Amino acid sequence: MTKYLGLHETLDLHELLTFKNLCLTKATTMSVLAQDPELKAILSEDAAIGTQHIQKLQKFLTDRSDNE
Repeated sequence: MTKYLGLHETLDLHELLTFKNLCLTKATTMSVLAQDPELKAILSEDAAIGTQHIQKLQKFLTDRSDNE
């Protein structure tokens, strides 16, 4: 199996990464501004999950090792 992504796959991953970064920024900003504790908890959880997703997407872009 090839270790490298095609150009279209790389561009798609960059697009997803940009979107997830935007979502993370919005969730983090809104959690500071929110007054409802339940809403703060939801936004904080979303920020934590978004961070994990971003790390996984970055790994796809940077990890060139053969995992099989």
